[in-house]
Amino acid sequence: MRATTSVFLLPLQRQFGWSKPGISVATSINILLFGLMGPFAAALMQRYGLRRVVVSALVTMATAALVGTQIQQLWQLWLLWGVMVGLGSGCMATVLAATVANRWFVERRGLVTGVLSAATATGQLIFLPVLEYLADHVGFRWLGVVVGISALAVIPIVLGFIRNWPGDIGILPFGAPADYSVSTTGGNPVKVAFAGLRMASRVPSFWLLFGSFLVCGLSTNGLIQTHFISAAHDHAIPSGTAAGYLAAIGVFDVIGTLGSGWLTDRVDPRKLLLAYYGLRGVSLILLDQALSSGRIGLLGFFVFYGLDWVATVPPTVALCREMFGIENAGVIYGWVYVGHQIGGALMAWLAGAIHDWTGGYRLAFHIVGIVCVATAIAVMSIKRDHVDTYQVSLASA
Repeated sequence: MRATTSVFLLPLQRQFGWSKPGISVATSINILLFGLMGPFAAALMQRYGLRRVVVSALVTMATAALVGTQIQQLWQLWLLWGVMVGLGSGCMATVLAATVANRWFVERRGLVTGVLSAATATGQLIFLPVLEYLADHVGFRWLGVVVGISALAVIPIVLGFIRNWPGDIGILPFGAPADYSVSTTGGNPVKVAFAGLRMASRVPSFWLLFGSFLVCGLSTNGLIQTHFISAAHDHAIPSGTAAGYLAAIGVFDVIGTLGSGWLTDRVDPRKLLLAYYGLRGVSLILLDQALSSGRIGLLGFFVFYGLDWVATVPPTVALCREMFGIENAGVIYGWVYVGHQIGGALMAWLAGAIHDWTGGYRLAFHIVGIVCVATAIAVMSIKRDHVDTYQVSLASA
């Protein structure tokens, strides 16, 4: 669903004559709301359960996609693919992965977070060649039909198989001792979400996590996912080929994120973030050169970038859990993820503006690359201590 907004860029320019920055506003709104929904989605899941929240999100996204096949004005793109898809997909962001891992697992939480985060990111990439083919050969309106029907088709699976808590089927979380217990009640979702922000905002390490994830958003869905096809077009690389490279990220992302989850259960998460952001920054600085060098250079970039795409998620979730406790981790991570999407929304617009100003994306690649390297150094200042001073149960909010 969210991958479709990046495929819209060139077809909408051709059909309506809209500018890159104008179209990118829809992507920016989408990315921003995708993140802003995170803490509220976590609180809604605490109060109403996973199934209700996920089904509501799927219905919202399907409606937006199907109605969006009739758009004629730019504001309609912003409303449907920006606001509605952003809100719906925000309820199924990596906060869902963190919630499932925290509720259903005591052991292997890092690995499980990696599996589910990889699914989210890979789904945004591996379908790009199909979506690009539909946009080029059938028409961009068919994109809405295909993804809308796909969202509706998932609903029976959610109703049939997803459960809210292990206790709903009479079991304990995986690896939990016999006396394990955790609160399964939630208060007002809005109060819970803002109580989490008040608690976290007093902890300096929260802002380091927030800032690092903002940079993660700058360098992934804000820059590469939104603008790579356009950047490739500037270097005479066909859109279908460019979409294939992005799909390769989706393939290697599974390997990288699973490996990151496995390592998170064994290695200091800060050291993992140091490696991920540092190497990502270097690769971005070299991306424009890779675009000019042809397929071999690009393939090397995307193999590496795929391994690193959402590898930051498992160690970031682990740090939230260590600092704020199991019951509060979902909501706190939701606020950290807001930073990710603010960064993505900012760069989705800014990279388009830089392109129109300079005639290319090189400056955008270099700026984000340098910021990633700086972030790699900053994350080592995060303190892993449990925040006993501010620890409260958000369920009572």
